[in-house]
This record gives sequence, C-alpha cells and structure tokens, in this order.
Amino acid sequence: MDRREFLRTSGIVATAILTTPISEIKAKNKNHERPNVLFVFTDQQTIKTMGCSGNVHLKTPAMDNLAAKGVRFEKSYCTSPVCGPSRSSLVSSRMPHETGYNFNPIRSIAIPDFNFQNMGDIFRSADYNTVWAGKWHLPESYPLRANSSDNSINGFDLLPFYDSTKNYPEWGYGDVTDEPLADSAVKYIKNYSDKKPFLLAVSFCNPHDVCYVPRKPEKFLEPEIDEKLPPLPANFDVDPMEPELLQKKRKQKYYGDEIILTKDFVKKDWQRYIYEYNRMTERVDKQVGRVVNALEEKGLLEKTIIIFTSDHGDGVASHKWAAKLSLYEESVAVPFIISWKGKIPAGVVDSKHLVSGLDVLPTFCDYAGIPSPKNTRGESLRTILDDPNSDWREFVVTELATDPKNPDWKGRMCRTDRYKYNLYSKGERNEQLFDMLKDPGETQNLVNEPSMQTLRNNHKKLLINWMKETNDDFLDVYKNEEI
Repeated sequence: MDRREFLRTSGIVATAILTTPISEIKAKNKNHERPNVLFVFTDQQTIKTMGCSGNVHLKTPAMDNLAAKGVRFEKSYCTSPVCGPSRSSLVSSRMPHETGYNFNPIRSIAIPDFNFQNMGDIFRSADYNTVWAGKWHLPESYPLRANSSDNSINGFDLLPFYDSTKNYPEWGYGDVTDEPLADSAVKYIKNYSDKKPFLLAVSFCNPHDVCYVPRKPEKFLEPEIDEKLPPLPANFDVDPMEPELLQKKRKQKYYGDEIILTKDFVKKDWQRYIYEYNRMTERVDKQVGRVVNALEEKGLLEKTIIIFTSDHGDGVASHKWAAKLSLYEESVAVPFIISWKGKIPAGVVDSKHLVSGLDVLPTFCDYAGIPSPKNTRGESLRTILDDPNSDWREFVVTELATDPKNPDWKGRMCRTDRYKYNLYSKGERNEQLFDMLKDPGETQNLVNEPSMQTLRNNHKKLLINWMKETNDDFLDVYKNEEI
C-alpha cells in the first residue's frame, strides 16, 4: 500500500481528530520548536532491571545513558500488567476498560475495534511524519507478518524490519526480531531528510522471551554457568493468605501459563529464570542504544524528545511469580525515562511523583505544541519537569483481568505516595494494603490491621471515585459494601 492509499483508508479518522485546526496549531507553533519524537519501549521489563536503578546483576549502558541525560522516575506504573491493554493506554491515554482491551486478543474472546484516537492519528493531523516500528498488539502483534489479518495501523506508516513471509514462531521472539528492528529504525533516522518533524515509535520485544523459559526450559542455560546465577529476591516466598484470585491464577493452565509451569521450580530453576531475564534485558538494551546513538550521529538529539518505558513488568521470582498478570510491584512498575538534550533536566532521579503510561501521549503533545484529545486520563509530565513543586496527582490506578473465560474476576490497584491498595472483584481475602516505604517487597498485608482502617477506607474511596469517573465496569461485578 502506498502512502496516498494508506491515508485514504486510515487517515480519514485522523482528519477529524483535533478540535483545533492545523492552521491554528501551526500558528501556535510559529515561535515553538517542534521536536522530533522518539517513543522507544520494551516488553515485560520491570522497573528494577536497569543498572541505573541499582541492579548489580546486569549491565544496561544504553538505558543508564538515557537516564544520565534525562529524568528517571522511580514511581512509574503501567495501566495493566499485560501487553494489549497496557499498549492501548500508551497510545491513547485512556484506561484499558475504556479502550475495550481488558485482555490480550485471543481466539476465545471477541477482538474489539480500537476506535480511540492514537498518537499517530494526532501527530499526523498536526503535520508530523508518523511511523510505527515493531510490536503493536492492538490486535495484531506484528501487522507486517504475512498471516496478520490487518496489515496497517491507523495514523502510522509501518516500518518494514523483518521478513514478512515468515510467520510464528520467528515473529514471537525478541532474540530474532529486535536486532533487525533496530537496523530499520537506525536506517530510518540516518536517511531522514524531510523538513517536517517525525514521530517514531520503536517497540521492542525483549525481555518478553523470558516467557519461554518455563515453556521450553531445555533451550536455556548450560550447567557450567550455575556459579553466575543471581540470588533469589528477598520477597521470594508466597503469602499463604494471598487473595483467592491470585491463588486461582496460580493454577490456571491458559492465558498466562508461565505461572503454573513454574509451580515445581526449585531454587536453581528460579535463579536461572532471573539470569535469563537479565541477559534478555541486556540484549534489548544494546538495540535501544543503537537507535538513540543514531539520533546523536545524525545531530538530532537536541531536536528530539525521547521517552523510554515498557508496557508492563515481570514477576522475576518475587512471590514465586513468573511473567505478568498480577498487581505485585514487579509486574506493574516499569522503567520511565524522559530526555531532551538542553530542554529537560539531566541526571535527575524523581522518587516523588507518581507517573503512568497514561502520561506518554499528553507529554508528547505538550512539548510538540499539540492539544491533547478530550478526556485523556494522563497528565503532561512537563508540569513537574518545569517545576517539581507543582501540584500533581495523588494516586495512579492499574487494572487487572486474569481470566478471559471468567471476565468478572478483576483487580484494581490504587497507588499513593506511600501506600498501595489492591481490590479484587471476586474471591476470599479480596483486599491488600501495603506500606511501600517500610515493606517495598509487599510481604505484609495490613488491610485488617485496626490502626490501618482509616487509611484503607481512604484508598478505597479514591479508587471507587476513579472507577465512577471513568465508568469502570469493575463496579458492575463488585457487590461488597460501599463506603
């Protein structure tokens, strides 16, 4: 499909995206530098898997370099600990229950139409060249794959990066596709000559390949590397009074089978899981670095705003949890670094402000001088980057849907500055409350402590008010007492 045909079929939506005409946007930007935008993110990377976050068991020079040249947030959360739902939020600044992506697209459930304005629609309407490179998952994981039913993305040109005649499993492995993806992104940047700015989204796969460690253990690790294995996390043990919903998930043989496949793991198996995860993170870090270095070699660093993050995290053996699909910190907390040479402070670690994947789109729009769509749920980080003492949000929310065969089994997280409150729609022991300052590993559930009831009630009020504001269908199945 050529560019004109692409715009005819998918750009129709984009022409009506903005309430502000393009002429007014250009007038507004007359004295405003319109930066290039690089949105680069990994898949399934938990927040602590970077050298700059204090992890001594892996080396991530590219991510560390980005952090040294920008602001790294230590309280950063995805909107859902699974690919499709989180990605729908990253590109639209709406919650998964609003986009219709409560689950990853699978055959047993209907695939929703993604009708929300995405960042490609918005930036293309503002006269940007917009390109998507890599994994999409809304619904097609890789639209360029030969057997994909939809070979386009509204608002974006697709960047070819891998042999489109090949199908799964090659497309499902970051160790196969991430390097050629970086090759294509580097080439795009190197050859860019248009006077218009670009928005380039580069979506890598690793360290998602860790999903295959419990599925195909025979393909990982040789015995001689045992002496290099990292230690188990301090919160390795499972709470016997864990919420019933999570206990049920541990036994589920579909939609996240990594968890049940690790039920017989011994200590060394878990250590090997962590070891492989770290190596996969190192490999994708190398590719991230190549893309950012291409900007520098092209002389575009001072003209490009960069956000680096991940769609969700991984249990990494904490609570003996593999992969995602929980509200534990390792699954929902993700890296978030923003950088723009000369425009954004360098070498800052922000441990104060709560940020969300919802903030990616409004932040890019703000710096580009483009109005954000109505009803976006995120906030522009420019507010706190320009003035760290500015008023900011009190909490962030993450959604959980673990079972497409039983969609009423849901969870919601409300994270405030110090505490984290989880509420589950079904099952016994359906609440958790953690003091994230004293207990960052979430090993002591305080929800039944008499001295914590006011705090518990306040968090529940925040969460329920948010769900009412966003018309969250969680409330349709949650029948417990109201406050």
